[in-house]
Amino acid sequence: MRDTIRLVGVRARGHHGVFDHERADGQDFVVDVAVELDATAASDSDDLGETVHYGVLAEQVVAEIERDPVDLIETLAERIAAAVLTHRAALATEVTVHKPQAPITVPFTDVSITIRRERTGTPAEEEE
Repeated sequence: MRDTIRLVGVRARGHHGVFDHERADGQDFVVDVAVELDATAASDSDDLGETVHYGVLAEQVVAEIERDPVDLIETLAERIAAAVLTHRAALATEVTVHKPQAPITVPFTDVSITIRRERTGTPAEEEE
């Protein structure tokens, strides 16, 4: 069974981009994360340790946005997905990185990349 925890609109300032002014000035990035998991054990036990703590996850997303700059939002999305999959209960994730202040010369609302990544092994195998 797969259930989903969603974080929508996590916002932080990062210095990602290919242009010098993006690196120097920074800009806001907005991230949506969906985490697939089996919530049965957590709901049966009412134990936070059996699920993904979304408060901790939100802090990790912000940390990934704020850490060392990368050129591409694709790379940022991969880093965030990797952080999500460190949670024992996470089976898969879908990460969307929005760059609403992208340096585009025509009117636009948003630029984003969405990636989907799955755990490659079982949680027990990955902890070994």
